[in-house]
Amino acid sequence: MRKSVLVIWLLAGACKAPAQLFVAQDFTAEGLFSRNIEGPAFDRQGRLFVVNLGTDGTIGLVHPDGKTEKFLDLPPGSTANSIQFGPQGQMYLADFTGHNVLVADPATRQVKVHCHRAEFNQPNDLAINRAGQLFASDPNWKNGTGQLWRIDPDGRATRLAEGLGTTNGLCLSPDERFLYVAESVQRKIWRFPVTEKGELGPPTLFAEFADHGLDGLKCDRRGQLYVTRYGKGTVAIYSPEGQLRREVVLKGKKVSNLVFAPDGKTVYVTLQDRGGMEKFRVE
Repeated sequence: MRKSVLVIWLLAGACKAPAQLFVAQDFTAEGLFSRNIEGPAFDRQGRLFVVNLGTDGTIGLVHPDGKTEKFLDLPPGSTANSIQFGPQGQMYLADFTGHNVLVADPATRQVKVHCHRAEFNQPNDLAINRAGQLFASDPNWKNGTGQLWRIDPDGRATRLAEGLGTTNGLCLSPDERFLYVAESVQRKIWRFPVTEKGELGPPTLFAEFADHGLDGLKCDRRGQLYVTRYGKGTVAIYSPEGQLRREVVLKGKKVSNLVFAPDGKTVYVTLQDRGGMEKFRVE
């Protein structure tokens, strides 16, 4: 099944004329998702999932042709804005309204609480390493502050950092030696060294912006960092050394997150003002 879905995604691109690199085009229709569309992620079978299809509190399955279907409903009071898949295929969800990290079984579509802490603000974005440890951003939008958590496979949470700005998007470098964290209101991206045990060292400032917001982050296989510029409607691409290499202009402005296709050659982007997705090809 995994191989067949991956082949469908590859053939969907191969059957068309090659797209120009770094030029955005529509992927889904507009208005299919709520204003909280975010958190795109591919599972091990090559299926693309995105949060909040139609209404908040849902998880949508997006097919290679851009058509969508509802995959599951979250428990009442829960709204996800990030998805990550674990080593056994489990679906982890940052539940910002329920103040949880949830876990879903894609086979049974059953959802349960994986981790809840009274100290959680609003778990926002997730990254996962090869050991199955989750890293979670946890902003307090009202106070303009944030913290970072590590959640081990058994659901035990460890607060790694507090007193930060509004922690939002985050991602690991391909070698898992660094964790990139965006502070949306402060318009800064920090790079934390990560130990083999999942501890964080002192951060260094990776990038800073004069205007607009920041949301989701992802690294490509070469370690370049892709930054969604919320309100500006671009994806900024940085070298691992922190040099801006280019900006991809999107049709929408409120770009919230992105994900790479399984072959690493296409980027799928969620846009909250359009209620849908765009895509562009990369090197």
